[in-house]
Amino acid sequence: MLTLSAPASAQLGHDDARDVVIGWNRLILELVRHTPTYSPPVASRAFAYLGVTAFEAAASGDPSVRSLAGQLNELGPLPQREAGADYDEAILMHAALGLGANEFFGNTGPTGQRAMDFMVSRTASDLASGVPPDIVARSEAFGAAVGAHIAEWARTDGGAVVENLGFPYDFETVEDPALWVPTNRIAVQQAPLLPGWGRNRTFAMPDGATCSIPPPPEYSEAPGSAFYTEAMEVRDAVVNRTSEQEAIARFWSDDPMLSPTPPGHWISIALDALEGDEADLYETVDVLARLGTVLADSFIGCWDAKYRYNLVRPVTYINRLVDPGWQPILITPPFPEYPSGHSTQSGAAAGVLEHHFGDNYTFADATHEADGLAVRHYESFWEAAEEAAISRLYGGIHFRSAIEEGLAQGLCIAKYTNALVTWVAP
Repeated sequence: MLTLSAPASAQLGHDDARDVVIGWNRLILELVRHTPTYSPPVASRAFAYLGVTAFEAAASGDPSVRSLAGQLNELGPLPQREAGADYDEAILMHAALGLGANEFFGNTGPTGQRAMDFMVSRTASDLASGVPPDIVARSEAFGAAVGAHIAEWARTDGGAVVENLGFPYDFETVEDPALWVPTNRIAVQQAPLLPGWGRNRTFAMPDGATCSIPPPPEYSEAPGSAFYTEAMEVRDAVVNRTSEQEAIARFWSDDPMLSPTPPGHWISIALDALEGDEADLYETVDVLARLGTVLADSFIGCWDAKYRYNLVRPVTYINRLVDPGWQPILITPPFPEYPSGHSTQSGAAAGVLEHHFGDNYTFADATHEADGLAVRHYESFWEAAEEAAISRLYGGIHFRSAIEEGLAQGLCIAKYTNALVTWVAP
């Protein structure tokens, strides 16, 4: 485990800068709820870029912290601070994240816009109190320059523009019982969500196909076949569910517009861990940058595989061949089945968090406490990842193979993020 530490010489606003990072991330979790285009892949992208923004803003003030430029795909050298000049770390960080938040959540609803405006103006005023005007101006200008550099990099990744909520205007369903078809009657969802997302530029892994997975079980309608058996497992899991299994399904559902989404759930877990451990600025930005990038890469890798295999959803198969009246607990999302996005991103998140915090880190997950869902407790991040993954079977929306291969894919993706170097040895 590598933990970054503050430099020996105290920096102006160093502790406040950590609080600024936490505060902006808490707000971003709420902004995701109020931004209509923020499906899980889109949300993961925003978390990644904002995590990198915070990391680079902090790293610019300490030569012992290594920039991610040259390590993340196509990220060029960042602006440099003026030699010998004083900066306030909190003001600098706030300027960088304020610009980034407006860049990535510019289309949020009225509630989100008001929250951002208040955060920008009130926090900037509070932080500037008692700080010499020249340091305020210099810090704000440099922070904005860092934020602008990351925003410009983001615009070239293939995911900057999301039209029609992410659903293509022109899409034709292929007549093949093994392939995905729409699973509800909502007009816009007669096409699958973000079919080109797997071709977006990745962050730490080479490309979306890097952590490829084997094909799903061969499609079959024959009783006793591997495919039929997996379908019956999903049907029976819903029909015979226990109250605990239903609670697990709903706890990890993380529906868009009703929650911070699945990647936001893992960001929430990390924020609680960092605050509980009283992590300093450098540890905080390091963990959030790594977690954000691995979540973004996991959705790119997962979407590459989803549209490569384009597999039918359990509800379609079960209704057609087994039980026309059967329905899953959860709403089946509008895209192909294999692998499970929850599983891929949870395996990736756990791989990164265990690399930092250790494989026996116990924690309580209070992500949905304000929404009336009970806090859940885990003995490790991997235990939480496995529960998040199996929740999709309990909910009736994924076959077991999609869950198991998704977790494995996530661990593969995490290896690339864990290989990033953020500390320069003395």
